Amino acid sequence: MDSFPRPAIDGVSLRDMTEADVDAVEALERRLFPVDAWPLQMFFDELSQPETRRYIVAEAAGEIIAYAGLMCIEPIADVQTIAVVPEFEGRGIGSAILTELIAEARRRRAADVLLEVRADNPRAQHLYLRFGFEQIHVRPRYYRDGTDALIMRLPLNEPKPTEGVQA
Repeated sequence: MDSFPRPAIDGVSLRDMTEADVDAVEALERRLFPVDAWPLQMFFDELSQPETRRYIVAEAAGEIIAYAGLMCIEPIADVQTIAVVPEFEGRGIGSAILTELIAEARRRRAADVLLEVRADNPRAQHLYLRFGFEQIHVRPRYYRDGTDALIMRLPLNEPKPTEGVQA
C-alpha cells in the first residue's frame, strides 16, 4: 500500500478507509446514490477482504468528502465505487482518487481496470475518458431506476496516450 495519509489537493487528504469510517461513508452513499445505495453491511464486507480490496477516503477539515473502492482479482481490477460530494466536485479530488485506484491495480498486477458508469453521468464519463478508459459495452437498465450502465475499460499493459511522448 501507498504511504497514507497524504495530501491530495487544496487541504484534502487521502487515506485508507477503516471500519470507523463506514457510518459516515454509508451516509454519503445514501445522499449521493439514493436509489442505488449500498447497504451498510456491504462496506464492512468489502473492508474485510484486504487481499482483494482497497478502499480509500478523502477528507477535508476532518470530514469525509469522497470515497472509492477497488476489487482486484488478477488479471482484472474493478472500480467498485467512486464518489465525491457535489460541493467538492471540480477540484481534482476524483482525479486524485482514480489515480490512486489505478496505481493500486498496477501494484496488484492487474492487466485491466473495469468500471460501470451511469449513461446519464457525463461528468464521470469525461473523467474516465481523460484517464484513457474506453467504453466497451452497455448494460441496459443496470441501475434500479432503469438507467443504462456504460462498461469502461482501461488496459494497464498498454502505454497510456501520453507515455512515450518526448517533451
